[in-house]
Amino acid sequence: MEKTVRVRFAPSPTGFLHLGGARTSLFNWAYARKTGGVFVLRIEDTDVARSTDESVEVILDSLKWLGFNWDEGPGVDGPYKPYYQSMRLFFYQEQIQKLLQTGKAYRCFCSAEELAERREKTMAEGKNWRYDRKCLQLSPAEIETRLSQGASSVIRFFIPEGETSFIDMLRGDVIFNNVELDDFVLLKSDGMPTYNFACVVDDAYMKITHVIRGDDHISNTPRQVLLYKALGFPVPQYAHIPMILGKDKTRLSKRHGSPSVTYYRDKGYLPDAMVNYLARLSWASGEEEKEIFTRQEIIERFSLDQVSKHSAVFDLDKLNWMNSVYIREADQSTLVQILVEILIREQVIKPNVVTPDFIHYCEKIVAVMRERMKYVGQITEDARYFFTEDFEYDWIAFDKVLMNEGAEDRLVLCREEFKELDELTVEATEDVIRNLSEKQNIKAAQFIHPLRMAISGVKGGPGLFELLEILGKEKVLFRIDRTLNQIKIRKQSGN
Repeated sequence: MEKTVRVRFAPSPTGFLHLGGARTSLFNWAYARKTGGVFVLRIEDTDVARSTDESVEVILDSLKWLGFNWDEGPGVDGPYKPYYQSMRLFFYQEQIQKLLQTGKAYRCFCSAEELAERREKTMAEGKNWRYDRKCLQLSPAEIETRLSQGASSVIRFFIPEGETSFIDMLRGDVIFNNVELDDFVLLKSDGMPTYNFACVVDDAYMKITHVIRGDDHISNTPRQVLLYKALGFPVPQYAHIPMILGKDKTRLSKRHGSPSVTYYRDKGYLPDAMVNYLARLSWASGEEEKEIFTRQEIIERFSLDQVSKHSAVFDLDKLNWMNSVYIREADQSTLVQILVEILIREQVIKPNVVTPDFIHYCEKIVAVMRERMKYVGQITEDARYFFTEDFEYDWIAFDKVLMNEGAEDRLVLCREEFKELDELTVEATEDVIRNLSEKQNIKAAQFIHPLRMAISGVKGGPGLFELLEILGKEKVLFRIDRTLNQIKIRKQSGN
């Protein structure tokens, strides 16, 4: 009988969930769903100094936002709980004793200063440093004496001679000469396990069958394979997926823009678009012309055989294009909800402003902005004038559009005509502008550009007549007056 596939995503809670981790979790989640397997979420929080509860919450929230529901993990008890490494110390102690008793691990009392001195001396001789096994020579009696005296120690793994190999599902056979490996630390002096040791013990206890992770972990794999064998556990299958790079072909980092999931969520990217984009980084569906995939399509088509071993380049322009496709197809209520959340988070509005009338107002804004949005947050970046009278003019455009001859007079004419209307509808305002341009024997654009600048402070945006209708008569008249006053001030100051 074939084993149930069990995969895991095991982040360290030392910050945000970055795009690389998000894609790793996606590939694990998709593989579990495709094979009818189990997706486990484990929090690797043994780095006490750097791990925080806040980071745990951010990671969990990010995974929930992406829709990667886990079958076992925090909040979803399974047969191999707990799912926080800091709560699993008993398991590590149990396995450490097994390794010590079989001579596959040993105590090391060398201080950091001693190790640094010996390392420096070895490298000065032009040799590669690896731990010289000084403490391997200690007798049991010497070890007991030192421990009884309170000496600080770590526990190291004894690397055997020979080679260590494993089959990578993307790369095939991978072989390491054990001479390249060091007698690495399993348990630190504070009793906390190191990454490699805790990872192996937990994967073994949780019966993980496939380890799908970034290829920056390839160098850890021979150490882990040796540990599996030393502990008598079956070795899982490995698939090391390529890193995500920036356009400069270096590892994706903050200098390429923010690579965290939280950043893109807060900007107003849609989770389905993010999942679609992340899936296309290093995964080929076999349908070259197809770019847009639903979650179900990703699950149905996903195969590790189709994951490239070459690094993927993060392309913000492509993400923006893909997100714009999803925005155009999204329910208006979804976009409005995201917009309102952004407005509150960025303190553009206070929560008590959110009334049914305000929601209706936002619906009209989304309707006119939807076709031009790359992400919902662009509304607050490019069109904050919808929500405040205290917007800043684009002064370069202001001078070009409004400080030329006749612009001020045309604004006055528009104001007088708008004042006579009961309300500013698209049809009514368009009639006003067309009639005025005919009477003045000039192009309508000579009214449209000054008017847009007056009511929005910028030279581009949604259709002017739709904008006038959304803002309404009171705001439009107020903003025209404000702009006329600014024109006078700039004329008086010599601008």
